Amino acid sequence: MSGVIIAGDTSGSVTLQAPAVAGTTTLTLPATNGTIVTTASGQTLASPSVTGTMSLNGVNVSPYTMKNRIINGAMRIDQRNNGGAVSGSPTYPVDRFRQSNNGAGVLSGQQVSDAPAGFNNSVKWTVTTIDSSIAAGEYYQFEHFIEGYNTADFNWGTANAQTVTLSFWAKASQTGTYSVALANDAGDRSYPSSYTISASNTWEFKTITIPGATSGTWLTTNGCGVGIRFGIVYGSTYTGATANAWMTTSGFANAFITSTNNMMSTLNATLQVTGVQLELGSTATSFDWKDYGQELSLCQRYFIRMTGRNHGYVRHDGSFNSFFVVPTLMRTDQPVGTFTTAGSFTNFQSSTASSPSSFTVQAESKASSRGWIYIGCTLGSYSAHSWIPSWESFQFDLSSEL
Repeated sequence: MSGVIIAGDTSGSVTLQAPAVAGTTTLTLPATNGTIVTTASGQTLASPSVTGTMSLNGVNVSPYTMKNRIINGAMRIDQRNNGGAVSGSPTYPVDRFRQSNNGAGVLSGQQVSDAPAGFNNSVKWTVTTIDSSIAAGEYYQFEHFIEGYNTADFNWGTANAQTVTLSFWAKASQTGTYSVALANDAGDRSYPSSYTISASNTWEFKTITIPGATSGTWLTTNGCGVGIRFGIVYGSTYTGATANAWMTTSGFANAFITSTNNMMSTLNATLQVTGVQLELGSTATSFDWKDYGQELSLCQRYFIRMTGRNHGYVRHDGSFNSFFVVPTLMRTDQPVGTFTTAGSFTNFQSSTASSPSSFTVQAESKASSRGWIYIGCTLGSYSAHSWIPSWESFQFDLSSEL
């Protein structure tokens, strides 16, 4: 049998070609639009509706460009410390994850290479000074704040609020129950939950499904859309919540689950976390890996460490101004700037040098809308209206963290 050609109402056509096999193959047209069924195999061909994860050649891939709303969930990016340990509060052992403590004990946080299969890094918190008796107002926690633009489709605060699932890997030296909670920026809506470490010093995968919040104010622009707080231990001011139910709170009073152990009472006790993912839906799917360069760029929206050489101009008031282009648009136009290394200014014509004594990101900066900033410094060796051809060996940080 030769092919059957069906002409369209344009210059094209569709050809139905009979297979080169013996016997008869029947093609049954559907009774409704959109489906073709072959009676030989019963296979249905239809336009797919894809949710969650689909498989391509045995590899799970996501149909979404940013399934995971967590940035740096695999703990790969550490611009501030390059793998070094940090303590105090607030500090960032890796980008986008902040440790926040209020108590007599000390936690040291650090990016390490110990991780579950499929991951290369985790963050490890170690108790370096114990706090054996937690006062009511004390707390030890680490946090991740998601920008409102990245959670707007959750529709939280409305009748169309979407369910989400939080998943992560955890490893601890002490077994027991640990607290975790999601909250809005105002801190008056909270969803307290918990996870259990069943075996010490063993990587365990944890999932928590959170129904959408139908009340409260949830920011959908460049403020904090959703905050996630992983509790190490909380004082009684913050505990006593009912697990796995949305609640109204004020200042996070009684907004967390009571942990079954006080990790802070044991010197060198540890907790590690990696593979943190927050996604739409009621099922945890495979981790949403991003290209390393893309992940770094996402982190730099909130923090950038600038180094190198530049030039600038001494204004009439004696202050030095220099112009910088930032590698990505930041969250705010005027990020907070701090020196880590001041460097030195050199005017080769007059053979004079000076180091800046202050640092300010000027109000006319447009780090969010235009991608550039003006830096203002104070120096003493140069006359007004001088051109400084070389500012060398500086290092400064720009932060627009939530």
